[in-house]
Amino acid sequence: MAIRSVVALGGGHGLAASLEALKLVCDDITAVVTVADDGGSSGRLRGEFDVLPPGDLRMALSALCDDTEWGHTWRDVLQHRFPGDGPLGGHALGNLLIVALWDLNKDPVAGLDLVGRLLEARGRVLPMAAVPLDITAQVQGCDPAHPDEVSTLRGQYAVATTPGTVRSIALVPPEPPAAPETVEAVRDADWVVLGPGSWFTSVMPHLMVPALRNALHDTTARRLLTLNLEHSGETAGMTTARQVEVLADHAPRLKLDVVLADPSAVDDEDGLRAAAARLGAQVVLAPVAKRGEPGQHDTLRLAAAYRDLFG
Repeated sequence: MAIRSVVALGGGHGLAASLEALKLVCDDITAVVTVADDGGSSGRLRGEFDVLPPGDLRMALSALCDDTEWGHTWRDVLQHRFPGDGPLGGHALGNLLIVALWDLNKDPVAGLDLVGRLLEARGRVLPMAAVPLDITAQVQGCDPAHPDEVSTLRGQYAVATTPGTVRSIALVPPEPPAAPETVEAVRDADWVVLGPGSWFTSVMPHLMVPALRNALHDTTARRLLTLNLEHSGETAGMTTARQVEVLADHAPRLKLDVVLADPSAVDDEDGLRAAAARLGAQVVLAPVAKRGEPGQHDTLRLAAAYRDLFG
């Protein structure tokens, strides 16, 4: 069967890596992006204008730019970050452009579509939820002096940078609405790709937006989970099997078809296969890391793995 459309869910650099690979094997791509960022330029704009944080949306649009001089030029313009400590210091120009379009249009999806037209993007970028979100987490061992104590942290930046072990997450508001276009894209897709990315702050939040979660349950699309290449940051000390188990714990009805992993990142293959089976998935091992840079996905290798899986 010819692949008509792929929806990729995530945020930040992990989603960008997936999108750059998907561009090579599919012409109809929709990126669904987390909207919980509260740090840096995105956090400042979100706080000042009460808008969705634009940074991860900008990164996804840039990753989908047309591979021409025009597309690459506007990608670089969007990604340009102003230096210095003044009012513009630290802001990415693309963040300012997106917020300006939202101020003029009031429809976040329409504003993102306009930026996509400017980039001649090879796909569409949509927000995970229709309102800005906060992530809260139950974290053990935030204070090294009290390693067994469990604390509640709030905010994507705080959760992503905690030295403790994240046990569970929740969203504020707890049942946020999803954009209708996002739900429709998931329901109509041939494949849905979840990950790679920061596990608790970019990947799992998608499973906690009710309408999006239901669409993931009900879609006729095949569902693929792409695992990270390193056990660091939010998943430091977690086996690949445990990462999949945590996903299942937060979304008990979720079913997957494939879990894709680089062999170098798998620490317990039998455990991973058992965890994947809990979600109805088979494990596919394929070399998708850059040679000599094991922590980064290789665009061509990841594209080849996606192509083989899509059939």
